[in-house]
Amino acid sequence: MQKIRCVVERITYQNPENGYSVLKCRVKDHNDLVPVVGNLLDANVGSVLICEGNWKVDSKYGSQFIAENWEETLPATIYGMEKYLGSGLIKGVGPVFAKRIVQRFGVETFTVIEDNIRLLVEVEGIGNKRIEQIALSWERQKEVKNIMMFLQEHQVSTSYAAKIYKQYGNDSIAVMKENPFRLADDIWGIGFKTADQIAMKLGFGKESYVRLRSGLMYTLSELSNAGHVYAEKQQLVESAVQLLEASEETVTMTMDDMLKKNELILEKEIKKTDEDGNATDAIYLPPFYFAENGVASKLKKLASSPAGDKLYTRLMEARRKSGNDDLSVDIASIQARTGMEYDGIQADAIRTAATAKVMVLTGGPGTGKTTTTHGIISAYKAYGLKILLAAPTGRAAKRMTEATGLEAKTIHRLLECKPPEGYQKNEDNPLEGDVLIVDECSMIDIILMNSLLKAIPPTMRLIMVGDIDQLPSVGAGNVLRDIIDSGVFPVVRLTRIFRQAQTSRIIMNAHRINEGKMPDISNGRDSDFFFMENEDAEAAAGQIVSLVQKKLPDYYHVEPSQIQVLTPMQKGVVGATSLNLSLQEALNPAEHEVFMKDRGRVPVMKECLRRSGFAFRADDKVMQIRNNYDKEVFNGDIGIIEKVDETDRNLKVNFDGRSVEYDITELDELVHAYATTIHKAQGSEYPIVVMPVMMNHYVMLQRNLIYTGITRAKKVLVMVGTKKALSYAVRNVTVTKRNTLLKERLEEQA
Repeated sequence: MQKIRCVVERITYQNPENGYSVLKCRVKDHNDLVPVVGNLLDANVGSVLICEGNWKVDSKYGSQFIAENWEETLPATIYGMEKYLGSGLIKGVGPVFAKRIVQRFGVETFTVIEDNIRLLVEVEGIGNKRIEQIALSWERQKEVKNIMMFLQEHQVSTSYAAKIYKQYGNDSIAVMKENPFRLADDIWGIGFKTADQIAMKLGFGKESYVRLRSGLMYTLSELSNAGHVYAEKQQLVESAVQLLEASEETVTMTMDDMLKKNELILEKEIKKTDEDGNATDAIYLPPFYFAENGVASKLKKLASSPAGDKLYTRLMEARRKSGNDDLSVDIASIQARTGMEYDGIQADAIRTAATAKVMVLTGGPGTGKTTTTHGIISAYKAYGLKILLAAPTGRAAKRMTEATGLEAKTIHRLLECKPPEGYQKNEDNPLEGDVLIVDECSMIDIILMNSLLKAIPPTMRLIMVGDIDQLPSVGAGNVLRDIIDSGVFPVVRLTRIFRQAQTSRIIMNAHRINEGKMPDISNGRDSDFFFMENEDAEAAAGQIVSLVQKKLPDYYHVEPSQIQVLTPMQKGVVGATSLNLSLQEALNPAEHEVFMKDRGRVPVMKECLRRSGFAFRADDKVMQIRNNYDKEVFNGDIGIIEKVDETDRNLKVNFDGRSVEYDITELDELVHAYATTIHKAQGSEYPIVVMPVMMNHYVMLQRNLIYTGITRAKKVLVMVGTKKALSYAVRNVTVTKRNTLLKERLEEQA
């Protein structure tokens, strides 16, 4: 193999799924930029690389260097120094200052920064504040480089280096050598498999205690990510044995030790049985065990305590005096106040809400959940009740505010989340009000529901509203369904589709799908539901880009930003990752035109930050993919990048009018959101939705997934795919069973 030393000038292509990259590099004795091809995902513009590999002449692209191995090194030439400093790796130094610094100090540039950084005041425009910034960044970058080299030696992606440094500082390498599995526990985005790679290279044995412990924790975490609150004991052992390639005996011994230390919790012979009808044991991570027990006990306590408001006390008194236990509010007077007419089931819901402490209102689109909620609010208002409104996501809360005219908050805001202390509203400092109405309850997982119930005082009422036929929560549990299935609390299910909703094919087709029938895909000029047949995945992806970029905006006179692509999966040609790359290129390309007085319209490259193969530019649509309590941004929140600063290596995202800053090391919390999975779209509505439905996604094609996707569209839905895939999804009702005991715990305590 041959070696070349090169400076990265441009990143032409990167595939974040497999790391395949094409870099344009400056190489000594080559006049033109040389394409360097290989797994170079972590290389940055300005990086100086030593690549090992072979030259190849491609019939289409000409001479290329195929890199088998590579390492990053500090540049030795003046040109390399300027490129390195100007790449954005060092905060406070962009291309302009890099040029000035190198012009002033030449080959001594790095020596000056290392040994006598105060001399930078001799460079025009650099003051003491910027010097402090450069000094801090230089030291940090030096240590990050050491971590990168350590990771590279152990064949682990160097993209984790900055995160590791942020967590452990100068102790990073010592921590990794002592117990690399701490990375999986302490750092979001680094899983067991990455830590295990390092551990194996450092000589940790396959059956070492720290490895087995970490593997069991990882297995349980993966199960919770799939929605399970607990693992069946045998299921946990078998999964961990397969993951760890260790003996069942040593895995079981490690698990028993963790149970003794209360790192895991065992519930013996739970009521649910395995496939053979035998009682099974459940193993919990402590937070899930205490959350599930907490939700059950708190709901029962809340339901059994009398309400403290005027409406409740008057109705209870009137019932006692009259002996009529069905006595409730007068629906006719509520109809007069609201100007609405309620059918029998809606009227029952309002009457039930007048006396219930805990109640569920459920129903599909067009069945009048919002209208009924209006009636319930009106009944409460007539008696002066203080009403709190909440929803799991910012978008759902915003919609609730628009629909009711009252302020609705996200659950996190309602509970006054303040990191690192956590929620300020709890048992010791409860919410103040008479009733809490929570929308989109199918999205609430067991941990969030427990936190919410902690803050509800015994005298308050709780009304839960949601569509039970949608997908369950992204987090662990199946809270709303378990509450309904327990039969312990009043549940009103709205079933009648109102006349105005019957004109919407989106709503009618959603109900048809829910009943196991094929939707009406006859299209038609006045329809709001369209089906476009396309069997080829590549062609379908191109068609989706064309619809979003041109056809739908032109026909409906909307901006492309009003159109959301929802897809069943993350991976594949018509998956969210691939579609996002194509849609970004179509809607927000790297090069844009600006008007200059003396030159007219000229092409200019947008400022950009790269992370894990993705380019983040101003005007990109992005989504937060984890709860970040420090920033008050939560999983599923969508925003627009309003500013990118290559010099300071950060960007700002506008989330519904609020500007949030991200350092480059935090960009793995963001993904592009031109296309997103249907799961991530729960609780949101979009004017126009484009949705691929193809057999490529057959593992995810389920009735409740398609139903959820369709009901996200407010005005227009366009499906692209095959009738076969749609038919398969409609027929497939095999929803993955989630390990949860909330229903049983509620029944037990009834």
